[in-house]
Amino acid sequence: MYKKRNYMIIIGAMAIACSDNINKQAVVWPDASAPVAEKKSHLRILHGDTVPDDYYWMNDYFKKGPDSGAVVSYLEAENAYTAAMMKDTEELQASLFEEMKGRIKEKDESVPYLKNGYYYYSRTEEGKQYYKFCRKKGSLDADEEVLLDVDAMAVGYPYYAVGGFSVSPDNRFLAYGVDTVSRREYTLYVKNLETGEILADRIDRTTGGAVWANDNKTLFYTAKNPVTLLSEKIKRHVLGTDSRKDAVVYDEKDNTNYIGVEKTKNNRYIMIYSGGTLSSEVFILNADTPLGTFRSFQPRQKEVLYSVTALEDRFLILTNDNAKNFKVMETPLDKTAKEHWKEFIPHREDVLVSEIDEFKNFLVISERKNGLTQMAIRSLEDGTQHYLDFGEQAYTVYPSTNAEYNTDIVRYGYTSLVTPSSTFDYNMRTKAKELKKQQEVVGGYNAEEYVTERLFAAAEDGTKIPISLVYKKGFVKNGQAPLLLYAYGSYGASMDPSFNSSRLSLLNRGFAYAIAHIRGGEEMGRHWYEDGKMMKKKNTFTDFIACGKYLVNGKYTSERHLYAQGGSAGGLLIGAVINMAPELWNGVIAQVPFVDVVNTMLDETIPLTTNEYDEWGNPNEKPAYDYMKSYSPYENVEAKEYPNLLVTTGLHDSQVQYFEPAKWVAKLRATKQGQNVILLKTDMDYGHGGASGRFDYLKDVALNYAFLLKLEGIRK
Repeated sequence: MYKKRNYMIIIGAMAIACSDNINKQAVVWPDASAPVAEKKSHLRILHGDTVPDDYYWMNDYFKKGPDSGAVVSYLEAENAYTAAMMKDTEELQASLFEEMKGRIKEKDESVPYLKNGYYYYSRTEEGKQYYKFCRKKGSLDADEEVLLDVDAMAVGYPYYAVGGFSVSPDNRFLAYGVDTVSRREYTLYVKNLETGEILADRIDRTTGGAVWANDNKTLFYTAKNPVTLLSEKIKRHVLGTDSRKDAVVYDEKDNTNYIGVEKTKNNRYIMIYSGGTLSSEVFILNADTPLGTFRSFQPRQKEVLYSVTALEDRFLILTNDNAKNFKVMETPLDKTAKEHWKEFIPHREDVLVSEIDEFKNFLVISERKNGLTQMAIRSLEDGTQHYLDFGEQAYTVYPSTNAEYNTDIVRYGYTSLVTPSSTFDYNMRTKAKELKKQQEVVGGYNAEEYVTERLFAAAEDGTKIPISLVYKKGFVKNGQAPLLLYAYGSYGASMDPSFNSSRLSLLNRGFAYAIAHIRGGEEMGRHWYEDGKMMKKKNTFTDFIACGKYLVNGKYTSERHLYAQGGSAGGLLIGAVINMAPELWNGVIAQVPFVDVVNTMLDETIPLTTNEYDEWGNPNEKPAYDYMKSYSPYENVEAKEYPNLLVTTGLHDSQVQYFEPAKWVAKLRATKQGQNVILLKTDMDYGHGGASGRFDYLKDVALNYAFLLKLEGIRK
């Protein structure tokens, strides 16, 4: 469902072709009986509309209601059924897991980055699921200092996530967050890096990150509501004091906003950001005076978004004020109100400005044009500007870790559907480029064996929808190839083409893989997002269907061999399109799918719900209710033949609660026609993002791939 639900599992796909070792057989399912969920009467009455919800009781594990135990029993029965139906693929799943794991370099190290005199990096060891977070002082030849041994910390936990690393300005203390439940609710800890001691300061229910003031003892962090998990307050903690008495320095009253706190790269300011889909506000404090009061940079205005970048002599403001694709303004350090803003980079109809990365003498401006990412380098000394050139049809480029302010080197990442993730250092003054590291595919990988295409499908209203496609050479466009189509299409999140070594296991078995860059994302500019949200949400679904039909008409595949996948808000997409065009797909995978739109958006106790009103609408208002009800997958299940369906969820998911997919599966089974299978797999230990270890998640990928390969009759 949600904005922070960027569950972008861009799983692989393929093209039929070629492999001599592909062994196709007829699809045979075991004679196993699917669980039948009990029906219990529950009525939703709103706006004069009465809607029965026979499976409402499945909320009880989340609500701690009387049917909590029955919910767990039902989910376990579904897991047993899925295991039985997929039993004949167990050997294939194990083979896929080892195959995909075998491509990952087990003993590896990230590219070190420099910050405040230290080089920071993480490294992994053979056979270990996690990593060590390390640093070296002054030189890469210096002795290694292991700051956190996450492999050791995670022992005994089925799930373990560490994040929000923040080192104090004097390099003595490390603040970090730990989540052991997978609900994105972190406990903050502080480690003395000189003594190795974990301080007594422990702060529960945070977003995981913290920001140091320049006094090296004051931390600012974001506190979460224990029920809704909304980010509600920014608090101030002083080392050695009781965190229960931490001062609230900002309390967000608008429950549709997300909030957060960060420090400017030049270390002069601490900034609080409060923003929703339509408006935002920034509050600022001098980092040298942590006990001071945050002041509003510019009071929030309806339908105006802005963010702030601090330079030596001025602030830059990235805003959509009378600029749909955003423009950049500038203002003096002591006069931040809007009446003092002056244009720095004008608005352009064909270019979306998405981010500014500041350095002492340069700016790196991330943009989108014609659906592709690009990076502009602008000198603050003379105002000249140039773009980096990449030379591929479909690719993704983005600023990487750039923690140092006073440098002429920008680090950026580059990838495409055929190019493994690559890290470059670029000298903005000399224009010299250095490849620091490219993802190694163990066992060998030759990009020349694969082909990528960029296509455009015509939507119902004539809009051209980009498609990124990859397959292995030898692919024949005769309509007999299996193809997996992926999309997301919400929150303005762009699904840019990137490399995935796991995907090779599909490509090498004859699949093609495609990404539909549908409206609701932001690939083609801000209007692309606005035309796929709220009362235009159905464009997202019809765009995806148009892309599927385009690929069928172009003989890339056929209805018998076309598959679809999406997760979270992309799972909503999957649920909607199989209601609207069930005949187009042979099988679909819906991961942690947001499919019970109306009921969830009516329940403000469900985490993050109120933050989403600007994305989906507020169903307490009748026009929004009617529109949401018209496409919500759970509301629109009908007595017709649906494609084969694999649904996955996590019992502890904080983004899309487990009961949405569970209710949906129960209703589909009770209503659908035909013999196609519906499988539900609930991970009883994890949440929205799946397993935390760097190998364990591949078991889920192996299950997904085995499901697709089984439907294609591919056994090896």
